[in-house]
Amino acid sequence: MKLRYAALFLFSGFAQADEGCGRVTIADMNWSSATLLAHVDQFILKNGYGCDAELVPGDTMPTTFSMVEKGEPDIAPELWTNSGKEALERGVAEHRIRFAGRSLSDGGEEGFWVPKYLVDKYPELATIEGVKQHADLFPHPESNELAGFYGCPAGWNCQIAAGNLFKALKLEESGFELIDPGSGAGLSGSIAKAFAREQGWFGYYWSPTPVLGKYKMVKVDFGSGINEQEFLNCTTQENCANPKVTMYPPSAVHSVTTEIFASKAPKAYEYITKRSFTNAQMNILLAWMEDNQADGDTAMYHFLTENPDTWKAWVAPEVAVKISQALDSM
Repeated sequence: MKLRYAALFLFSGFAQADEGCGRVTIADMNWSSATLLAHVDQFILKNGYGCDAELVPGDTMPTTFSMVEKGEPDIAPELWTNSGKEALERGVAEHRIRFAGRSLSDGGEEGFWVPKYLVDKYPELATIEGVKQHADLFPHPESNELAGFYGCPAGWNCQIAAGNLFKALKLEESGFELIDPGSGAGLSGSIAKAFAREQGWFGYYWSPTPVLGKYKMVKVDFGSGINEQEFLNCTTQENCANPKVTMYPPSAVHSVTTEIFASKAPKAYEYITKRSFTNAQMNILLAWMEDNQADGDTAMYHFLTENPDTWKAWVAPEVAVKISQALDSM
């Protein structure tokens, strides 16, 4: 049976390649969500569209400039496009690259979070006013008199914005002290410790991450909405003298392709435009990857076999059949 399927894939691959897909290079970035996407794209393009799909090493800025200046790689599955924004916009204007779609449909997400089990008990904790009213629920690791707010580790870009928002929200006046967790591991470890004890925790975090896949958290509503100009011009600036309250704007996370790929393989390009994950979906997958110490290839197989309804919505029915057959033959 597998030999018959293999022959079918080989024939269908040549048929699709004849339609112009050919060799396709995909940037395999050095973080978990991006490497998962790269392996998913490679498998689907190879087995569904007959592309000679190859993974190549990538990172945000080098890949951005290489695509714009050299036309390679063909696909960057996950680019946080606030970085290298000018180069990307120039590449689009010069018809060198395309924004194919959003790899994360709701964008990269930042905010101040509290455990869901506390919000279940005290619904008002979903708002910043509720958090300030219940400061006693958020123990400080070194003081019985202060409440603890976990900020961003020193040296991280997010440290400035988190500190400015701590000031704008007047959290110190409500009894909170801004805690430097020391490192990313220290920040995630403080969450794990709080959940193990079912204690309060209040602080900065971002998504998608394995941490928010493992630990159910609620993003606190500041009641301010998003003031993007305030965020860009003051909240994120070290010399912001009078920061105002604003929620974090979502970070745009796109799939980017070269114009050459989009033109020569329109059906494969259409798949890229449809392939997208929510933060909630990606958080769960990242948590699974961490728990199972899975690389991108293992995570790809897990996702495709466990979530057929998700990926089948990205491709035509006849393409879905080929992908399913390829999975069955593994």
